[in-house]
Amino acid sequence: MEMQQEPNGETTDIREPRLWQLNGWTAKVVKNEEDDGWAVAMTQAGKSEPALVGPWTMGRDKKNPKPLDAAAFNTLVKTASEVIRRAEQHLHATLHRQFEVETDKGRITVMLDIEPDEDNPSATLSAQDAAGEELARIKVSPGFVLNRSSALRWIEADFAKPR
Repeated sequence: MEMQQEPNGETTDIREPRLWQLNGWTAKVVKNEEDDGWAVAMTQAGKSEPALVGPWTMGRDKKNPKPLDAAAFNTLVKTASEVIRRAEQHLHATLHRQFEVETDKGRITVMLDIEPDEDNPSATLSAQDAAGEELARIKVSPGFVLNRSSALRWIEADFAKPR
């Protein structure tokens, strides 16, 4: 679902009963293929897939969808933005792990940063002391599991590459 653009590159605001396009978002009410109801798809400008698809309310005639309005559109934008934010947080948490470990050398923070790549994924394991000074940095398998135990083992092995 692409935003309509004017010749000067600006996007056109649309406020129709089943299609709203405003502030970088498009809401489109469509027939729900799985039942007799309706659904609304929220797509952010420049994205090919909707960020949010959900049921939409029937109108008073119990046959056609309720028309989109400003309040509904604003709620849909807020909800779709939250879905995107949560997905980004989940991806970040999956790709970047961190543990603080107390050792006889003081507090050490161990981090695993995974670089996803379809052809050649990689990962970097690193350690910093309490002052933020880097103690070690090595490449590891993207399948490396970082937890408190593996962090402590790596520190105790003087940051040798884990097997």
